[in-house]
Amino acid sequence: MPSVCFYFQVHQPFRLRHYTVFDHTPRYFDEFKNASICRKVANKCYLTANRLLLDAIRRYEGRFRIAYSLTGIILEQFEKYCPEVMSTFDALAETGCVEFLGETYYHSLSFLYSPAEFIEQIQKHTETIQRLYGQRPRVFRNTELIYNNTLAESIEKLGSFDGIITEGADHILGYRSSNFVYRPVGCSRLKLLLKNYALSDDIAFRFGNRTWQEYPLTAEKFASWINRINGNGQCVNLFMDYETFGEHQWEDTGIFSFMYHLPEHVLKHPDNNFKTPGELIDSYEPVDTIDVPHIISWADTERDLSAWLGNAMQSNALHEIYKLEKLIKQTRNDELLADWRKLQTSDHFYYMCTKYFSDGDVHKYFNPYESPYDSYINFMNVLTNLKERCNQSFYRDDKRRLSKIS
Repeated sequence: MPSVCFYFQVHQPFRLRHYTVFDHTPRYFDEFKNASICRKVANKCYLTANRLLLDAIRRYEGRFRIAYSLTGIILEQFEKYCPEVMSTFDALAETGCVEFLGETYYHSLSFLYSPAEFIEQIQKHTETIQRLYGQRPRVFRNTELIYNNTLAESIEKLGSFDGIITEGADHILGYRSSNFVYRPVGCSRLKLLLKNYALSDDIAFRFGNRTWQEYPLTAEKFASWINRINGNGQCVNLFMDYETFGEHQWEDTGIFSFMYHLPEHVLKHPDNNFKTPGELIDSYEPVDTIDVPHIISWADTERDLSAWLGNAMQSNALHEIYKLEKLIKQTRNDELLADWRKLQTSDHFYYMCTKYFSDGDVHKYFNPYESPYDSYINFMNVLTNLKERCNQSFYRDDKRRLSKIS
């Protein structure tokens, strides 16, 4: 019995405005661009997809079930620019057929640089999901599915998660299949769910490709591929960016029609069902342990960190921003802290990437820079100003303390 598990990543960064060495304002983020992109994607993807999937849940009386990972910063943008999107997520949550996953609030790479900041962002995200949707996330997904054994052990130690998800990369699976539940090496309780990247990418990347030998991909054909797993797997984990629907794969490709009909064809087989990640963990025991000593991700063909740490610019920018952590937190200034954390969002470093992407066009879709070098210069100009604001904050505090003494 393969349980189909749909999980959608919903994320947009706070993009930076053009910021030069002559700028001294703390206004780093491009309000107009962020609002316009958020509204554009809301109209092309979020609103249409949410309503379609809500209809599917109701049509199949709860037999169709899905999960979302909503970053904290996309929720901030929805509340600010597109409150109508928030209402559709509210309606989805109220069905009881939608699960919300845990992650870092700012879609950051903090796991790689600061264990303390990593945990703080997870806690902030958990509190936000509880406040908005009345759920405490049980399953964790790290930014871009970045994962290794150490991450799994860290998440298990938190005690609040029952499962974790990552990429079903061939080199970690060997002869095994991603269509089973596993146990991370070094963990006694946490369960591991692996993305079926072949079937996920058929939807996310290949769906509208007219040169693909399987084009056109119909709901009936895709369901037949799922049916082949009967007797050879517990689950089919279809993990992808939500922008797949309507933005990366435009409406005229037939992507929405595909999703409308897919539940019907999957559920035609009496042994098939849909489950959320938490329900998979409750339903199936691990069949084996998975050892991931080196870091993996779901990005590009390499499935590594080269999308964010592949050149000296990226490495320098990341080193410099996390070097500021102690200073930022000592200021006890909420505005400084919020700006610093928004600058940690992984997209800023992705824009600095210089390598050739064989499957990365969708990641560059909303890149606001003409070149990676422009991105790096702009980011470092902003970071320089942030440092100056920190120093000014300490100077003002010192003056206040001295005035009290005198």
